[in-house]
Amino acid sequence: MSDKVQHVFLVGAKSLGAYGGYETFINKLTEYHQNNPKIKYHAACKANGDGCMDETKLDGVKKLSENEFEYHNAHCFKIPLPNVGAAQAIIYDTKALDYCCRYIKENDIKNPIVYIMACRIGPWIAKYYKKIHKLGGKIYLNPDGHEWKRAKWSRPIRKYWKLSEQKMVKYSDLVICDSVNIEKYIHQCYDGKGIKGVNPKTIFIAYGAETRKSKLADDDKTLSDWYKSKGLSAKNYYLVVGRFVPENNYETMIKEFMQSKSKRDFAIITNVNDKFLEELENKLHFRSDKRIKFVGTVYNQELLMKIRENAYGYFHGHEVGGTNPSLLEALGATDLNLLLDVGFNREVAEDSAVYWNKSDGNLALLIETTDNLSPDEIAKYGKKAKQRIQNAYSWQLICQRYAECFNIL
Repeated sequence: MSDKVQHVFLVGAKSLGAYGGYETFINKLTEYHQNNPKIKYHAACKANGDGCMDETKLDGVKKLSENEFEYHNAHCFKIPLPNVGAAQAIIYDTKALDYCCRYIKENDIKNPIVYIMACRIGPWIAKYYKKIHKLGGKIYLNPDGHEWKRAKWSRPIRKYWKLSEQKMVKYSDLVICDSVNIEKYIHQCYDGKGIKGVNPKTIFIAYGAETRKSKLADDDKTLSDWYKSKGLSAKNYYLVVGRFVPENNYETMIKEFMQSKSKRDFAIITNVNDKFLEELENKLHFRSDKRIKFVGTVYNQELLMKIRENAYGYFHGHEVGGTNPSLLEALGATDLNLLLDVGFNREVAEDSAVYWNKSDGNLALLIETTDNLSPDEIAKYGKKAKQRIQNAYSWQLICQRYAECFNIL
């Protein structure tokens, strides 16, 4: 293969085209760089298990073999996994790295970059660091947010995540942070703790978002059929889109919405976790409130963009992690955004959104206030939000920064 092509191996996303941050990121990175002859991406995907890859849902896929396909000119490879519960994520990353090492060796690839997303495999990373360096490559790391703070993990698992993060940062040639706060945190915790006591080398590159309008017209049949089937109408619902996990604060958002006197609906687009759903029902009895609507998943990106545009307001309850893709997408599409007041969210939205906290009644009061905003006030927030994305978070800008980082300009 040509020495002039920079090969970048992307490890850590479950699939392409799904709701996760890394999935969105790889989708856009490969899309924006698909016609650049100086780069070749190789993306790992899960062949089975939670969130696995179903390439039949994507347009423009070229099948190469049973577990390989081409998408946006990227070589995508599916990793079959044993059904072993929480440990599957660790096995997935190690198997994906084994595949990368084999592929690099068999194809005699010069100076590859292996970009690992999330800090799951700390106890094994030194082995892969040596192996990849021996092959003439480098390891780049995106540490994600504070995985060890996530509510879904037990105390021993949180301890593992923290130790794993420490090792992953140590054995990386470059740590790419998607938030200024994460970059500060990496230096505060790990300066002087790299190989031979060096400071970790870091760079800040955020996630991106679109600010264009959806291609769907207001009277598009796909949109009107979706609204009809869900009992919703334009500008008459608050919206949230994201993974259905405790640290995204669904409990607070649903509880507070139920407390509010809003006449609008609350539409929740997510991949429902039945166990967590029943926990919330037992606590909140939200099924008795007809305004609360779990409306399933939406994989049609133009439809999803239109649903965001037509939302009266968007809730964002993420409190763990760096720059969150669903927040950026909301700022790019929805005029009125109601965000949990944490550093990551303020860093991104600044004064283009309104903020709430988890104290009882705080969000309910904010909902009632925003329900009474004038169209002009809402439009001002929308203008500021889109300007914020254009200035700092457009996909064009973010992919340009990655091109500089991978030295492919």
